[in-house]
Amino acid sequence: MSEAFDAGENGGGAGKEQDRYLPIANIGRIMRRAVPENGKIAKDAKESVQECVSEFISFITSEASDKCLKEKRKTINGDDLIWSMGTLGFEDYVEPLKLYLKLYREVLFLSPLEGVSCILPHFHNLSHSSFA
Repeated sequence: MSEAFDAGENGGGAGKEQDRYLPIANIGRIMRRAVPENGKIAKDAKESVQECVSEFISFITSEASDKCLKEKRKTINGDDLIWSMGTLGFEDYVEPLKLYLKLYREVLFLSPLEGVSCILPHFHNLSHSSFA
């Protein structure tokens, strides 16, 4: 059995698998969007992507965390994550993510119905064109 997550004296980061990885069902759902309807995805492919995605998130978050520590802040925000992506060589994603974050923040201040009708067309366009 995996050891329990311990961020104390032992340096942390070696927690239980379910604490380190995104749920495999979520990974599978996302992967299925890119596969033809009759296509199949092997379990080991899902697990490999699960590990890669989790490592990527840790990589980006670690850089953002270092920035926040230097600035004596305790909370990482979306701008910090976007900054870290640019710093780590993912410049092509910075502008689309800035737009996505701006639209997301605008939705937070709209009524639920206004937000859905206003933002969904923008998110749909972002997810299919800007990140391809």
